[in-house]
Amino acid sequence: MRRLKPGWKIVKFGDVVKNVNLVERDPKAKGIERVVGLEHIDLENLHIRHWDSYEDGTSFTRKFMPGQTLFGKRRAYQRKVAYAEFEGICSGDILTFESKDTNVLLRELLPFICQSDAFFHHALNTSAGSLSPRTSWTALKDFQFQLPPLDEQKRIAEILWAADEAVECNVLLKNAVHAFYISSIETYCFDKRHNAVIIEKIADINKETLSVLKTAKNYQFEYLDIGSVLAPKEIGKLAIYNFSDAPSRARRVVRDFDILLSTVRPNLQSFIRIGKVGRELIASTGFAVISPMDYAFGSIVFHSFFSKRFSQYCDARVTGTSYPAITAKDIGKFTIFIPSERNEIQRIARILDLIDQSIRQIETYICAGKEMNKVLIDELIG
Repeated sequence: MRRLKPGWKIVKFGDVVKNVNLVERDPKAKGIERVVGLEHIDLENLHIRHWDSYEDGTSFTRKFMPGQTLFGKRRAYQRKVAYAEFEGICSGDILTFESKDTNVLLRELLPFICQSDAFFHHALNTSAGSLSPRTSWTALKDFQFQLPPLDEQKRIAEILWAADEAVECNVLLKNAVHAFYISSIETYCFDKRHNAVIIEKIADINKETLSVLKTAKNYQFEYLDIGSVLAPKEIGKLAIYNFSDAPSRARRVVRDFDILLSTVRPNLQSFIRIGKVGRELIASTGFAVISPMDYAFGSIVFHSFFSKRFSQYCDARVTGTSYPAITAKDIGKFTIFIPSERNEIQRIARILDLIDQSIRQIETYICAGKEMNKVLIDELIG
């Protein structure tokens, strides 16, 4: 703990915060409609943007109120904290905190205390269990932190909520642009005034495998597995292998601007478009590697994969239970609509690429904003 500032004092969490255990066994009679589980609290996001309806059924009975801070006690490393802006029912794995006395601790500051690294470290260090570790109120109430005077709390809370609002504005902007992106895919990739074309007519699928390359023991390449896809359109760090040491599934040859689509659970959007390939790149046989005739065709094909039509197409054709998968042949039969004029094809590709790039740019602002918020929290109250 850093040096104590003048006027600040060291307190235990449980001295200024209470764990509220409100129980509601008949939410319908009280007009409570929203049910919140841990899955509804987004990572490092204080705002609850999705929930289930009580009408869908629930066994939860813990009630939360506006102004309370919700903290996920299970798997605390997920850093799930939310500030309740409505009344609802929540999971027993969510603790509901509120200030004992708002003249001692502002309720607006409490969620940021729970977001601090120090609080999460305490939660992690006091968690028990291997598969699903949980901390407890008994453990959390002993957490010690520096509490500023009330006027300083107000100043800090205003700064932190302003920073949070900046991130939220970008989140809302991203959601709006993403909705426009999905609408544009429908407009440009499935316009029935254009020519219906199946993908295999404008792209090769799994054209080249490692067996047709030189397979000397010193042949070296980067390996792209399903686990390398961190999120749709995002690749993590790739492992480098010599051919003799490579996994047996390392067989799909990847070239510039190829599209890789996971054939296992394809509706989870585990697919990406490769840019310029530096060193030799080999993908797992869990991918279908789609090599378009040219860049513009590739753009239209790639963006069509994010459509509801493609998701529904895959859902109707997957086989298997533990690892539902679609075949590369089925992917090749998916129909999109492409205009006859070359200039129009290029125009559509450019529009969809620009919208996609805008979303990615906004995402970088969101990530930067979240990092800034973490620094501010730890600098101001950590």
